[in-house]
Amino acid sequence: MLMAKILSNLNQLPMKCGEIFGQVRQMSRVKTRHTHPRPVWAKKNRERHDQELTADNQDFVKQVILDKYGPPAVTESTGMPFISPLKEIIKPRGEWTSRSIRTGLIARKIGIYPMWDKDGNRYLTTLLQVVDNHVVKYLTPEQCRQNYGPRFGNLGVMIVGAESVDPQRFTKEYCGLFRESGLMPKIKLTRFQITPEAALPPGTPLYATHFQVGQHVDIVGKTIDRGFQGVMKRWGFHGMPATHGVTKSHRRGGNTGGGGEKGRIWPGTKLPGHMGAQQIVVRAFKIVRINTKFNIIYVKGPNIPGETNSFVSIRDTKIPTYPK
Repeated sequence: MLMAKILSNLNQLPMKCGEIFGQVRQMSRVKTRHTHPRPVWAKKNRERHDQELTADNQDFVKQVILDKYGPPAVTESTGMPFISPLKEIIKPRGEWTSRSIRTGLIARKIGIYPMWDKDGNRYLTTLLQVVDNHVVKYLTPEQCRQNYGPRFGNLGVMIVGAESVDPQRFTKEYCGLFRESGLMPKIKLTRFQITPEAALPPGTPLYATHFQVGQHVDIVGKTIDRGFQGVMKRWGFHGMPATHGVTKSHRRGGNTGGGGEKGRIWPGTKLPGHMGAQQIVVRAFKIVRINTKFNIIYVKGPNIPGETNSFVSIRDTKIPTYPK
């Protein structure tokens, strides 16, 4: 009878035993690492079989591409080697408001360059070249909700492509993405969330003058892949002493937690692992100069994510900035 009474009392206890026996920790909501590539629009690259083409056949294919897309607009390296296929304005320009969000640009990080202000102070800038940017497609908010769900809200999606290349490099499905705009296939495609009044017709060219000097922008890029690294390089741990009894533990992470309820590795613990190759956003970087001939944007600061010659996305900043 005594045991039955004890069991009945235990059944009446609250579900969370921590309310009686003490605090029970909950697992932290730490985002896991995503190193796998993002889903692409369609199968992109294809296997080449140039050995099956004669010289005459290759000349014929080049002539077909020239007739379809037209000759290059310029011979110098200005970042815009092809003529815009846009013939007429299909959609009238919408009314701009303070809540309007426009599209961004795709650029290549080409290096770091020093500059000096009017007082003689030296600072570093990052050079971003806007290479052959065109509007590929615009998806209305209704189409976004149908394809992606409600996560975009009342915003549409502008698909921008950069750097036109030979269509023979890609599959037929991937080349079909550019049929509406009449563009050559692009190496890089990026989605920008915009408001409906900021929509542009497919085929519209975008230049570095899309932004202005003194404007602040947000830059999205993929960090340099460092591979598997220890805690000293990955998290900046100080490490153990070189002498005074330390044996084979100079660069180790040390203790990772106590016993009892904490006797496990908590999510978010700084441990060795894969470093880099993550997409990050740096915000409110100031544009100090724009080269309109070569479509180069000079951004103040050397800490732009990505290695040299990698792609980054530039868009208007969401952080309020005020003139000094």
